[in-house]
Amino acid sequence: MLAGLAYLAAISVVGAETVTTTAKFARLEDYDTGAVLFDKAGLEPMPPASTSKLMVAEIVFRELKEGRLKLDDKEHVSEYAWRTGGAHAHGSAMFVAVKSDVRVEDLLRGLLVQSGNDAAIVLAEGIGGSEESFVALMNKRAAELGLTHSHFTNAWGRSDEGELVTAQDMAALARHLIRDYPEYYHYFSEKEFTWNKIRQLNRNPLLTMDIGADGLKTGDTTESGFGLVGSAVQGDQRLIVIVNGAKSAAERAEEARKLLNWGFRGFDVQTFFSPGEVVGCANVFGGVAATVDLTPVTPVKAFVPKAGGDKLTAKIVYQGPLAAPLAEGASVGELRIYQGEIEMMRAPLKTRAAVAQANLVGRAADAAKELARTLASRAWKRP
Repeated sequence: MLAGLAYLAAISVVGAETVTTTAKFARLEDYDTGAVLFDKAGLEPMPPASTSKLMVAEIVFRELKEGRLKLDDKEHVSEYAWRTGGAHAHGSAMFVAVKSDVRVEDLLRGLLVQSGNDAAIVLAEGIGGSEESFVALMNKRAAELGLTHSHFTNAWGRSDEGELVTAQDMAALARHLIRDYPEYYHYFSEKEFTWNKIRQLNRNPLLTMDIGADGLKTGDTTESGFGLVGSAVQGDQRLIVIVNGAKSAAERAEEARKLLNWGFRGFDVQTFFSPGEVVGCANVFGGVAATVDLTPVTPVKAFVPKAGGDKLTAKIVYQGPLAAPLAEGASVGELRIYQGEIEMMRAPLKTRAAVAQANLVGRAADAAKELARTLASRAWKRP
């Protein structure tokens, strides 16, 4: 997309971050708006460990939702799944028995409550035919969801070279799971699950903290450190928190709790633009008007820290100039809001009115102007 307008004037007062974290990677987002309330290395690659099982869950949920899989269907436990993901592999396990058949719903609980590597592999083989084929499906699905900085090499979170995600992508994946699979999201909040007479507690420490947490997933390996993708609700607000690279389970729990509490308590929400209000305009090619006013699809809200501080800036981004004719309400771009260099949120924009196509003379004049701009641009770039 090309920036259709320069940066707009500062639109609000927003405070400098008044919280820090010892986690190597961290991100805190508002679920409804996608506003970034805190970010530390959120675009840098990191090994996901068992939080990669969220991608496994997404594929299972999608298969269930679209009717290709049922909760009562059974999947076979291969020797590979048992040997690679079972307890003797010294990782987290559901403790499924080799060559047994296990219900999908039980495997989901083993995956999300117990973080079973064996459960992940059994589901992968059942859906994909093999773990390798399922991993290809994971990467394909990640691309479809816009997780452009994530790449998976296995189904259960082993820290292979190339098994990398970003905090930004994991927050987007968490939002998708919460929004698009409400009928299955409750599995993340189950506090314990017993299988093969072995009772295990949910590994997500936020669930026992009385802060409104209801999911999602933890992970840890030597390479990744201790990480967590979590979500909590207080009042009418939901936050998503990512921490990774913590040195211990206790540090992971404390840093996630601290960020969530800060997010819930430290901000006022202010609406800057409502649908119908003019945010700015975009250039139009071949139309009876040279520009068209743009308005947000939904209210544009920003989170203002109660402490006050620096300014937010915003810019309109669209692929332009827009070609006439344009219908009223056409989706044409987005408003991006920044705090410093951190992109806090994006809001889709639409045309506020229709723009009819100009007559032949008008279109020819616009074509000449566009050609002149193109030639000038090329001349400027020439060494």
